[in-house]
Amino acid sequence: MVKAVVLGAAGGIGQPLSLLLKINPNLALYDIVATPGVAADLSHIATPAKVKGYLPKDENALEKTLTGADIVVIPAGVPRKPGMTRDDLFKINAGICQGLAEGIAKYSPKAFVLVISNPVNSTVPIFAEVLKKAGVFDPKRVFGVTTLDVVRASTFVAEVLDDLSLAPTVTVPVVGGHSGVTIIPLLSQAQPPLPSSVSQKDIEALTNRIQFGGDEVVKAKDGAGSATLSMAQAGYQFAELLIQAKKGKQGIVTPSYVNLAADTAGGEAVKKELGADVEYFSVPVELGPNGVEKIRTLGNINEYEQGLIKAALPELGTNIGNGVSFIAGPKL
Repeated sequence: MVKAVVLGAAGGIGQPLSLLLKINPNLALYDIVATPGVAADLSHIATPAKVKGYLPKDENALEKTLTGADIVVIPAGVPRKPGMTRDDLFKINAGICQGLAEGIAKYSPKAFVLVISNPVNSTVPIFAEVLKKAGVFDPKRVFGVTTLDVVRASTFVAEVLDDLSLAPTVTVPVVGGHSGVTIIPLLSQAQPPLPSSVSQKDIEALTNRIQFGGDEVVKAKDGAGSATLSMAQAGYQFAELLIQAKKGKQGIVTPSYVNLAADTAGGEAVKKELGADVEYFSVPVELGPNGVEKIRTLGNINEYEQGLIKAALPELGTNIGNGVSFIAGPKL
């Protein structure tokens, strides 16, 4: 049976994510508080999966958590609060991610690494740089989980179509990054297509809602947290796709924020489409037993979407640079 690890398992995302994962793989949970209780609670659910929870104070806790892991999902870190930008988050969460990445490098270097901790545009490069320093980085196995953007796009398009029953089957490629203007929904490629009655103004409003859907939740929770339940479901959805691919299921394609070196030919084709030499980008990826099998190109993009890409690239470049430089340190 597949072994899945959740790092940050006692938090607002970690608990519902662990609940969903209990359906399938064996689970090891790690957090700074409460994981033995979460594990005990989950262990009573009648599924075949075994669950163990560890705290930092436990002997060799991170080693026991990570050894033998096939997939490591990381929602660790503090959530976003009203008025807090993802840059504010970076200052807090970067160090947390570095420590966990060092554990992965040492105890489960062959695992699939699924990064949920925000800001994803910067934390994925942190994980990559730590793994590079340890000599174990495989770009095919490190993923930024942008599935929530895809889930939101499907739901919001179904609302525009006035039929929420379509939400599970609506597909919208969402590319770029995982914050604000770096989130680029390719609504021209939506399936089923948006009706001709949807104006350009409507498309712009829908794009903005997908880009800043997280703010909608933060505001509604009024200081009590950010998007946790929807993120947990999206994280589970992506993890489950990877588990299926690992077991041999073919033809699984979904967007994820990856290092474009994961597929040299596909990555170079995407860079050519973008007109930029960007190291990380959320793209449709074909998953396989070893992670990224193939990076798909962005396809037909209209003039409005080209403008969104142009607006996203400078911020995305800064975000990536922040993550890389956090590990590399300042250049002399």
